Amino acid sequence: MADEIINRVAQSKLVVIDLEDYYPQGKRVLFDIKDWLFEGLVLREKDFRQYVAKHDWSQYHNQYVALTCSTDAIVPAWAFMLVTIELASYSKKTIIGDLHTLETSVYQDIINDLNLNSYQDKSIIIKGCSNKPVPDNAYILLTEKLKPVAKSIMYGEACSSVPLFKKKNKS
Repeated sequence: MADEIINRVAQSKLVVIDLEDYYPQGKRVLFDIKDWLFEGLVLREKDFRQYVAKHDWSQYHNQYVALTCSTDAIVPAWAFMLVTIELASYSKKTIIGDLHTLETSVYQDIINDLNLNSYQDKSIIIKGCSNKPVPDNAYILLTEKLKPVAKSIMYGEACSSVPLFKKKNKS
């Protein structure tokens, strides 16, 4: 058949990595300690410890938690550490920061744990658009991780990718 349409993208040896495929399930929560501070600004140790002791931490089961203080209070590191000790039994991950920082940290763990054996000397396309909140930093982290092993790295879709890196031939 002379008019047969051939999908050259499907036949190519390109490997597509879609970071959205690695998006872990679990609610993301911003935990603001400001309400546990006197007038939202002063940490009184005894009162703070009471809030921590009385709080129902089980509600954060299998959730990702970003700890923050939305006021201009000076919060000592131990306060966040104390909260983290309680969360550790329930949350999947706890960080200090906002939800964007949390998402970046989650992806950093995922990318650090990636097995790169299947990407050795391959032409790789890191898929662009996603429907899930994949942070821009995840693309940077993945690119750094792949560069030592990949033959080439591109960004986008197979039909319209942007070349980023091509390994130089050793002479």
